[in-house]
Formats: sequence, C-alpha cells, structure tokens
Amino acid sequence: MELGLYTFADVDPNAANKGAEAKRRVDELLEEIKLADEVGLDVFGLGEHHRPDYMASSPATILAAAAVQTKNIRLSSAVTVLSSDDPVRVFQQFATVDLLSNGRVEMMAGRGSFIESFPLFGYELEDYDLLFAEKLQLLMEIRENEVVTWEGETRKPIKGRGVYPRPLQDPLPLWIAIGGTPQSAARAGYLGLPLALAIIGGEPHRFAPLFDLYRQSAAKAGVDAATLKTSINVHGFIHDTTETAADIFYAPQAEVMNRIGRERGWGPTNRAQFDASRGPTGALFVGDPESVAEKIVAQHAIFKNDRFLLQMAIGPMPHKDIMRGIELYGTKVAPLVRQALTSKASAA
Repeated sequence: MELGLYTFADVDPNAANKGAEAKRRVDELLEEIKLADEVGLDVFGLGEHHRPDYMASSPATILAAAAVQTKNIRLSSAVTVLSSDDPVRVFQQFATVDLLSNGRVEMMAGRGSFIESFPLFGYELEDYDLLFAEKLQLLMEIRENEVVTWEGETRKPIKGRGVYPRPLQDPLPLWIAIGGTPQSAARAGYLGLPLALAIIGGEPHRFAPLFDLYRQSAAKAGVDAATLKTSINVHGFIHDTTETAADIFYAPQAEVMNRIGRERGWGPTNRAQFDASRGPTGALFVGDPESVAEKIVAQHAIFKNDRFLLQMAIGPMPHKDIMRGIELYGTKVAPLVRQALTSKASAA
C-alpha cells in the first residue's frame, strides 16, 4: 500500500499582507514535500481552492517546483476542480510537470467541495453535474489520443486538434476523488479509473460499501478488477506521543472545521468529539507512530485500499510540528505499516 500526504496549503485568511502570507506558506510547503520525499513516503497531493483560507489555486505550478526538488515521490493534485477548468489546459499543465518530474505526476479530478470557482470562471452552478461529466470525458479523450475530436454541450467542439506536450507516462495517471456520493463511485468504476475517497467525519467503516459499489460497477462494465486502485484520504497528525499529537492538532483542526461548519450549517465541534473521533473506529488518525500505524492497518483490513493519504497540514498547524509529523510518518509509521501488511500477505 502506498502511503502519502495531502494538503490544501492553508493560510491565515485574515492576514494583512496576503502576498507575504502566501509566500510563507509556499516556502514551507516545498520544504514539507522535500522532506516527505527524503523519508520515503510515496505520494504528495495538493488541493485546488479559490478561497482566502487556502493558497494553492494552481497546484500544477507548485508541483512543478516540487518536481525539480524531489527524486522519488509521486506528485498529485488533490483535487483538480475539473468542473470549472479547461481539460486541455489541465492535461498540458500536468503533462509538463510529468516531464519535469521524470514521470512522477498524477491528476486527481473532482467536482470540488466548494463552489467559489464556478462564478469566478463564469460557470453556472445548475450545470454542476454536466460540467464534470463532459470535462471528464474530454480529459480522458486527451489522455488516450494525441489528436482529439470531441463535441459536447459545455464548450465549443474540438475538431482534429493535437494536444501537447505529451507526458512521459502513457497514459498520464488520472484518479477520481469523491466525498461519499454513490453515483460518483459507480461512475469511477464504470470508467475504470482509480478512486480516492475522502473521509473526514463519522465512522470510516460506513464508507466501505462505496468501494463495493465501485468494484461492482467496474465488473458490470467489463473492467479488469486488477486495474482498479483505491485510496482513502483522511485527517490526522503524528507526534512523539499520542497526548502531544492530540494537543497540537486539536485547535487547528477545530478552527478549520468550525469555519467551514458556519458556512454549511454544521454545529461547532469540541474536544470531546475530537477525542472520540480519534478513537479506534473514528475518522481521525491522531497519535504516536505505533497507534497511527495500527489504525492504518486496521482500516486497510476494511477497505483493502491501495493508497492511504493523510492531511496533517490543516489550518494554522505550526510548520515545525508538520515537519516532525512527516519525519515520524516516513521513518516510523510507514515501516510499521509495510511490515504488518507484508506479514498478513505472507500468512494468507
């Protein structure tokens, strides 16, 4: 199983000098990606947002910088908001990063959990589903064919035009990311694309039927089950002890969840809820290396996932603590997880 990180590159939305705040975060972010590579993690994902509390509106640009400063780690969007972007430009940007990284880039496409990009780029929210379906179809066409002919309702047709550059990887890896919608899981299976599932609340095992639906849909479409890959993407933090991990992570995670909750009508969180969620059956992966590794292995038994991505850099998390968490993830957690899964596979 691949182990990695993802982030939305959180910044202080109330910073007086937003340029300086963004500069601080992008510098720290590149240090985090470099460290993740150095300690042997497999994947780093960067999410696209168009809000004052997140810096990465152009993940491909930042991943390009990371590509020339790293050697082995795979670099992915997490996610690209495909509904409000141009699939031709998305492909060109990530193909370019693929060349810079010597074939280590991936695209993770999603409809997006926020809606700010739709009015920003001139799209109507009532076209939410149609935009994603058509643009995904076009992106897949571009992956498969150098010269593209395509027609739909949401943009002018393309008639026999080439799309360049072509990536080193053929085809350029493309994942679908979802937040729990059964129709989206079924679509990913039907299309034979890898599926990433975000689990940021509730009890993770309740999401397992989505992977079952995904695999059933793929089977009905005649997709080879061996080609299907799955990922679970979660919140969490690793520190030297479980107590310090919880104490460091609680306030930043609560700040973000409460801010989003005020927008969406959720009730405020509290420490008791947080502590319950980091228990064995909860959605948060917070603790010392041994306890986090144990929980990752336990969840793998439920999901049979090929990838596990952890979001530690959330809200105003101190950079030094993120760096310590990455170090422990790569040097302590990853070896424990890999050893446990290897032992289970051998026993089977």
